[in-house]
Amino acid sequence: MTVREVQKILNATLLCGEDALDAQVRTSCGSDMMSDVLAFVKDQSVLLTGLLNSQVVRTAEMMDMVCIVFVRGKTPDQSVVDLAKARGIAVMATRYRMFTACGLLYEQGLKGGCESDGE
Repeated sequence: MTVREVQKILNATLLCGEDALDAQVRTSCGSDMMSDVLAFVKDQSVLLTGLLNSQVVRTAEMMDMVCIVFVRGKTPDQSVVDLAKARGIAVMATRYRMFTACGLLYEQGLKGGCESDGE
């Protein structure tokens, strides 16, 4: 799956990262707790979250993620978008709640990136 396909599946608005739309993604995770992402997630490409601060971008960068999707209709301020753009991370926003967004992506073949999910 590509970032472009994630955008289409989630009917998401792209906030930055046009250059990353054709990047391949194989896994995703959904969390509002960046400490959980750091502790329990591996080999993920897409982060779904409702948290709107710069720590989301810093976490995604540390975990080599290529895309952040803000859920529940939330939109980060421009400083967060600019930070992600500087780090080469695509950012988008969807009106779907996290559970629904994760389910839609899973249904289309995007798997989880947690060590405990057996994938």
